[in-house]
Amino acid sequence: MAGIHITDIEAAINFWRGRKPSPDGVSLAPEIRALAEVYALLVFHHESEADEDSMPRKAHAAWKAWYDTTPDTPCIAICSTSQGDDVCKGCGRSFDEVQHWPAMTPGEKRATWRRITLEASAWRFNTYAERAAEANSVGADE
Repeated sequence: MAGIHITDIEAAINFWRGRKPSPDGVSLAPEIRALAEVYALLVFHHESEADEDSMPRKAHAAWKAWYDTTPDTPCIAICSTSQGDDVCKGCGRSFDEVQHWPAMTPGEKRATWRRITLEASAWRFNTYAERAAEANSVGADE
């Protein structure tokens, strides 16, 4: 059972708001309505995660459509787990997460993404992120 964090529900709602804006400022697209019900229940029950397996079908489909637009893997092609590290210095995933990534559910992958993003200790979030930003700015100046 994987939990879909409330911030992912919010991101999916905003994804659909951009694609199907309310024509009158009141009505909601079916995808937004489905996700909003899950979001409201999380808030009401003071929960931060919805269960991926028991999420209503329409809400899960709307969330999955957003999920499909996100990067699949945090890999930056510098895998220190192949050198024996328990946690990859490049992406921040554990050896087991790297090995089982293809079999993980979307909710499990997003939970891993959330954890490594909050930790922000992997090279993907510092050394190489800075280099990527620098390379982009140099390219824009030319």
